[in-house]
Amino acid sequence: MKPPILTRPFYFLWTTQTAANAADVLYIMALTVLVLDRTGSLVSAALMPLLRSGAQMLSGFIAPLLISRFKLPALLLMSQTGQFLLFICLAVYLKLNGDGASLIAVFTLVFVMSFLDGWTVPARNALVPRLVTHEQGLLKANSLVSVSDQVVQFAGWGLSGVIVAVIGANSTLVLTAFVYGLAAAFTLGIKEPADPEHTQHANQQQKETAPDREDSRWLTLTEGWKLIWRVPRLRLLTFMDVVDMLGGSVWVGAFTLAFVQVALGQGEEWWGFINAAYFAGTVGGGLLVLALSRTIGSRYLAAMLIGMAGYGSLTAIYALNTQPFVALMLVLLMGPFAELSIINRRTLIQRSVTKLMLPKVLSAQATLLHLVFCISLLVMAGLAERFGIVNMYLLAAGLTLLALLVGLAGYRAFHDKEAGTANG
Repeated sequence: MKPPILTRPFYFLWTTQTAANAADVLYIMALTVLVLDRTGSLVSAALMPLLRSGAQMLSGFIAPLLISRFKLPALLLMSQTGQFLLFICLAVYLKLNGDGASLIAVFTLVFVMSFLDGWTVPARNALVPRLVTHEQGLLKANSLVSVSDQVVQFAGWGLSGVIVAVIGANSTLVLTAFVYGLAAAFTLGIKEPADPEHTQHANQQQKETAPDREDSRWLTLTEGWKLIWRVPRLRLLTFMDVVDMLGGSVWVGAFTLAFVQVALGQGEEWWGFINAAYFAGTVGGGLLVLALSRTIGSRYLAAMLIGMAGYGSLTAIYALNTQPFVALMLVLLMGPFAELSIINRRTLIQRSVTKLMLPKVLSAQATLLHLVFCISLLVMAGLAERFGIVNMYLLAAGLTLLALLVGLAGYRAFHDKEAGTANG
């Protein structure tokens, strides 16, 4: 009897990350409402995502030091348990102090929680290849993870707003603590298969680097970055991720609202329709990739390039369109192409480096992408004010098509067998 393609530990990983993402959405919504009620300042509320992004960027940078000392399931357990305990502290503090609670204390706890959360996505994506038993299962696993991420984003923000409105912000924090507790509990079921290569490498590294701890730490911190630069396939894929992140920031709420008002001549209700259609499209896209996993087979590169071509072209048409219903259909169609590109690119990255080095590579990429996203928000906002919102979306489409051309130009790198087994 053949072993299942997706193992039981994978489903525990999938469940714990879905629960953790749902808890994140709930507590961000509840805290945003609390901060707005207390200060009436959008700037204060906007500090929340900025703090989270900065903490996750810092966490991603030092994650290799933790990865070299602990197994990935242990890291996830520490992260989820730490966030659960810190969140209980936050909820109790807010309950006891009410309107007298210090925003500095609240933001400090948010920063520390986000720091703990910073290594969960690299650890999760690095664990996925270790918890599937067949190459085809990798694409299926990535599709399931992407679908759950998008469902939480799509349904979570709307439902969390309703929950906060119905039971209040403080009760929502109690519910969030329960969800965080579930996420931590499910983490206990994630068991990483024994890997003799990992143990041997760790022992050898400890012997070689014991005399000079400072050099050892610097080597560990930079190992993933060096591998990305040295391996052509990883370098190309990382560049494509960076370009996607530069253009992808145009779907942030403020930009989509400006486009709806200026280009489509509609009000805030159409802003909601556009957001809902975009997330619905990405959920449908993830399910489509899951259904087509057997058809795609190992043709990850072709699928990724088709996704990029479709997404870039539809974004350009969307930018030039002035009809609301047409815009709605275009955004809905973008989702499947975006997911086809993202899921297959993630799968290619996972297959471009050994399982031992993958967490360090993903940590380096996560740090870079957090930084690029922050920069992109500022740059795109300036470009929108100077050249107009329509030209900003055209630029985003151009960036995606540029990444497509780079992928086509670097076609040989994707078929280099050595690139697929790089171990640094």
